[in-house]
Amino acid sequence: MSSSSTSNDLRNRILFTIGILAVYRFGTFVPLPGIDPEQLKILMEGNQKGLLGMFNVFAGGAVSRMAIFALGIMPYISSAIIVQLLTGVSDYFKNLKEQGEIGRKKITQITRYGTVLIACLQGYGVSVGLENAGNLVIEPGLSFRIITTISLVAGTTFLMWLGEQITLRGVGNGISLIIFSGIVAEIPRAL
Repeated sequence: MSSSSTSNDLRNRILFTIGILAVYRFGTFVPLPGIDPEQLKILMEGNQKGLLGMFNVFAGGAVSRMAIFALGIMPYISSAIIVQLLTGVSDYFKNLKEQGEIGRKKITQITRYGTVLIACLQGYGVSVGLENAGNLVIEPGLSFRIITTISLVAGTTFLMWLGEQITLRGVGNGISLIIFSGIVAEIPRAL
């Protein structure tokens, strides 16, 4: 393999990673339907410090804009931690871990399903929280909760897929790069 083809491959991987991260940053600006932007701005101005502000930094600013990526990649991380803990206590997961590549693929699939489940629970919680946050929701009700939950779950699932694409065809660990780029993008505002 010549050094020219190696450098072209590396350049393509870096450009692919940058492109995926640009898609991620764009998604942090796509708002959830049914949110009053003026009320959201008022709410977020009073809550930039504390837990909500910190979560906003990890979500790349998506929380302050109540974007489809507001849950970020945190449901995936939670699911991965749960599955990792289960490999230490459950015989089923211990056996999967010992099966090599086949077991790893099965564990990855279980982690994905866990991510969707956790995102559903968190998405529904966010939708109820938004409804209870004053005049933030234009038309509260069951339809708002369903649409918001589906949007947030889809956003998290898409982020999980983007992270996997970076890991496979880009440079580095995709999930870590998504978290890192979100934090870096919010550092100036957080300071």
